[in-house]
Amino acid sequence: TTWHAAGLVGQLRNHESMTRLIRYSTELYSRLEAETGLSTGWKQCGSLAVARTADRMVQLKRTAAVAQAFGVACDVITPTETGDRYPIMATADLEGGVWLPGDGKANPTDLTLALAKGARNRGVRICEGVRVSGAVTHAAGRRIAQLEWTDKAGSSGQITADIVVLCGGQWSRALGRRLGVTVPLFSCEHFYIVTDVIPGVHRDLPVLRDPDGYIYFKEEVGGLVMGGYEPNPIPWAVDGIPEKFNFQLLQPDWEHFQP
Repeated sequence: TTWHAAGLVGQLRNHESMTRLIRYSTELYSRLEAETGLSTGWKQCGSLAVARTADRMVQLKRTAAVAQAFGVACDVITPTETGDRYPIMATADLEGGVWLPGDGKANPTDLTLALAKGARNRGVRICEGVRVSGAVTHAAGRRIAQLEWTDKAGSSGQITADIVVLCGGQWSRALGRRLGVTVPLFSCEHFYIVTDVIPGVHRDLPVLRDPDGYIYFKEEVGGLVMGGYEPNPIPWAVDGIPEKFNFQLLQPDWEHFQP
């Protein structure tokens, strides 16, 4: 969910459609404040991905080739060049890296508010505190004709829809099941830490991804947000995510985060 997001905006994905979507997003974020008057926290600081092994470097070179095919600026760089862009990082054990100057970061909450205002300015109606409770399908097949809803006050109703987009975050799997759609995803435990101020960390420091170390780094108020890519992820709430978890956190699991 938005409240749990780290705010990393990386353009490169394994699929062209996802890469095109995030390229569009970066373009939108760069102009959204001027359009809505609300700050998004968008900062085009670029991103680095580094390799500690020769095999990882081969993979990053392939990634760079894919990026260039998709029209994303991406340069293969040496360990020395990675250190130039990220001076607080030790580089002696690196094979090299890739640099994506168009990547950046945003403040997820501010960005969401700006997107909502931009949508309202263009005639979109946003209903908060309303839950999708079911759907009515066309007699001829599975296509949805109406969504059923309830709100916190106990009111209910229906919305006629030509197109329905399922974007329920980590609740999408359960909501899809109620609507007769299989969403092959489930949540995993995921942890991050936020450091105190670190000398040498500045606002323009790039986002750093170290897949061999299972971790990413993002500047945050003079310190770093450090999040783990757990190599052995722990599935969480497979039988159902609590409905009011959107503003809660999991209890720390330092042993799981330790790698």
